[in-house]
Amino acid sequence: MISRRKDRSATTALLTRYPVVGIVGARQVGKTTLARELLRRKPGAASYFDLEDPEDLARLSDPMLALKDLRGVIVIDEIQRKPELFNILRVLADRRPLPARFLILGSASPDLIRQGSQSLAGRVHYHELQGFSLDEIGAAQADRLWVRGGFPRSYLASSNSASMEWRRSFIGTFLERDLPQLGVSIRSTTLRRFWMMLAHYHGQVWNSSEFARSFGVADTTVRNYLDLLTNALVVRQLPAWHENIGKRQVKAPKIYIADSGILHALLNVSSKRDLDGHPKGGASWEGFVLGQVIRQLGARPEECYFWATHSGAELDLLIVRGKKRIGVEIKRTVSPRMTPSMKSALADLRLQRLYIISAGEKAYPLGRRVDAVPLSRLLSNLEPL
Repeated sequence: MISRRKDRSATTALLTRYPVVGIVGARQVGKTTLARELLRRKPGAASYFDLEDPEDLARLSDPMLALKDLRGVIVIDEIQRKPELFNILRVLADRRPLPARFLILGSASPDLIRQGSQSLAGRVHYHELQGFSLDEIGAAQADRLWVRGGFPRSYLASSNSASMEWRRSFIGTFLERDLPQLGVSIRSTTLRRFWMMLAHYHGQVWNSSEFARSFGVADTTVRNYLDLLTNALVVRQLPAWHENIGKRQVKAPKIYIADSGILHALLNVSSKRDLDGHPKGGASWEGFVLGQVIRQLGARPEECYFWATHSGAELDLLIVRGKKRIGVEIKRTVSPRMTPSMKSALADLRLQRLYIISAGEKAYPLGRRVDAVPLSRLLSNLEPL
């Protein structure tokens, strides 16, 4: 078992500050395992309700009666199945002294986040759980993590073929069962086709008109599809950064399939050897490294952008925190070099530091404020912000 140390520590800290803490994430990403591990390590009373278990569902038929006398940490798993619980939790979270704190688990959806935020304003904080990271499995296993992705059952599968079988099953279940349970009424065949098309555009700037023409629908419709998969945490939208620098800049977001293993299943690529010769191999590696860099630096989603101008200058990742600006360029080469585009990004964006993440083995400076860092040295050379 791979311990989710950072996520466990973050959740434990949040439970000391908020009466209700939500762990959200894609299905099968490890939310239940994390909650049970936290309860094993946290002394004191605890209760667990799994709303996919008919017995637990029956116990909560009168939620106020079932919950009001409990003490310690109360976990409610798959809370999106019983949204009326949010109003009950608001009442229970306002008691003083507070006899219990609530850890709610659910697959992220617009309704879940909105309903929780409205009913529990000021009382709840959400923590997003993602797949395994380099920090958890070690940089030596980077290729395996890239090929299989971070979903625990995919990464830990006995073989690449078993991992691919699990991912294909996940895609089908997600489209045919999970999304309808979240209130999505769009046909699963339509969303599968859209998701596969996104996989072939992985790492590119979003073009709603092109997608709309392919599906024979309005731009707003395909944008709704995109937002739906983004809110379900299986697609990442990286917004464009733009400011008044006297250059025409790209304003549409870049699109990535959030998990590299799911991307490879959608592309029907099962091994590193196949990836090395695939047209999307470079874009896949870029998206994988991008996610690992964001997690290593501890950047929040609202701090992350890409930057590009219509004249050709671009930057794969720009992290803006207050007055601090960190740039990241991702190059799948063993010997990265400074380019005119990088120099333009340094000057125009006033970067404090530019990291060039490579597939090489050695870290070395490429200039003032510019460092080449191999993926194998990511954990030691990139300090969290």
